[in-house]
Amino acid sequence: MENTIFKWTDSHNEDFRRFYLITEQYYNSLVGGSGNRKGFVPYNLSDSISDVLIAYINGSAVGCAGLKKYSAADAEIKRVWVDPQWRGNHIASVMMDMAEEKAFRQGFDRTILQTRNIMTAAVSLYVNRGYHLISNYPPYDKLEGAVCYAKEL
Repeated sequence: MENTIFKWTDSHNEDFRRFYLITEQYYNSLVGGSGNRKGFVPYNLSDSISDVLIAYINGSAVGCAGLKKYSAADAEIKRVWVDPQWRGNHIASVMMDMAEEKAFRQGFDRTILQTRNIMTAAVSLYVNRGYHLISNYPPYDKLEGAVCYAKEL
């Protein structure tokens, strides 16, 4: 991960907006099209993510992770993504470390997130980092295919 720089920004960042569109296409491809995840879309709007972390290698954006307040106790991690050509370099783990640390400094007790079991690499990352399966929290408690995880900070 030589020459990797991590920068905190917000959801209006141009690189994050590009990654947001890429992740939308990726999620749609996993479930057979946008119609199969239309229930999820209103809860994953990029503007709702207050803190965005972008990973840069040699000046190019290669990954992102978002953090937003879910409740007084919980910060929700959103949109953890690393460009496929840069996967395997622990970029996602570093971004998760940084998001968890930021959530802790902001006074949250735990981080929560939502994913799908079909996203095996993501699930493996979260479980290996100490996240445990929890009951789906609203609004994901009403969406088929969603699974939720939490980690105490």
